[in-house]
Amino acid sequence: MTGSGFGSITDVAGIMVGHHHRLDDDATLGSGWATGTTVVLTPPGTVGAVDVRGGAPGTRETDLLHPSNSVRYVDAVMLTGGSAFGLAAADGLMQWLETRERGVALDGGLVPIVPAAVIFDLPVGGWQCRPTAEFGERAAEAAGPSVAVGTVGAGVGARAGALKGGLGTASMRLDDIGVTVGAIVAVNSAGNVADPRTGLPWMVEYAREFGLVPPPPEEVDAFRERDAELSPFNTTIAVVATDALLSPAACHRMAVAAQDGLARTIRPVHTPLDGDSVFALATGAIEVEPASDTPAAMSPETKLTAAVGAAAADCLARAVMVGVLAAEAVAGIPTYRDMLPGAFGE
Repeated sequence: MTGSGFGSITDVAGIMVGHHHRLDDDATLGSGWATGTTVVLTPPGTVGAVDVRGGAPGTRETDLLHPSNSVRYVDAVMLTGGSAFGLAAADGLMQWLETRERGVALDGGLVPIVPAAVIFDLPVGGWQCRPTAEFGERAAEAAGPSVAVGTVGAGVGARAGALKGGLGTASMRLDDIGVTVGAIVAVNSAGNVADPRTGLPWMVEYAREFGLVPPPPEEVDAFRERDAELSPFNTTIAVVATDALLSPAACHRMAVAAQDGLARTIRPVHTPLDGDSVFALATGAIEVEPASDTPAAMSPETKLTAAVGAAAADCLARAVMVGVLAAEAVAGIPTYRDMLPGAFGE
């Protein structure tokens, strides 16, 4: 499925997204291919940051993104399945970038900067069926402005509590300051995106935005029973981006604020069983003049950082719902529509 009506992270000029996955038609839990990789490519000069809240993360190059460390710019971010094995997909992405002369120039060559994070989806397909370097290279080759959502890329083997998870994206324009903010997320959470008491999103505003209505009691009861019986697989990973010019420290604050989007849509979140991680990117295409009423003791970009952080949280929350509602069933894991068709008025 392409598009969601809620925009895309590629609405931030210069950002491109590509997916590569492998999904067997007859995949069942523990047997067959059901995993994939999503790549977010950045324009040159993009600042990066990350905020990790889950207790069981699987990541690559996250320490490098600390504002006090040496490397400032990011060439791409990778979201992938395969647990820690899936980090191998970044090798292919790095090679793809190297051939295009992207990376930190050093004596003798270039080193592309590719932070990455994984979801734990190994039990959905076969344990030996996990992304390799080829996945990262093919996802990069497929990158463009159009972003497919649902059971694609890193969302293929994803699960959201008792339901099928997926890949979602959203964006918004801050007309008052002239910048755009977007998000992309692979939802593979231990917590649910729907309240087992009602079958609707945890926050009423998202039920309204997505046109959902209260499902009949028998559907809610079936959903609640499934939620109580099955153990979910874990970790939600995301990227938020803006075209605003931000310092590394401000970009980090954007990543921190964006985590609120997960807290609004997933309960529980940031558990010891999750590896919840949010990357932030600032392309720097638009320089916003500091607010004239900013107190002297504050950084000139304080109000800008607050605005893009709040927008990043909103975008990420919507992207979570887009990913789950667009997902298609895999390996016997039912979708939201499968379990709660009445929420769509069906």
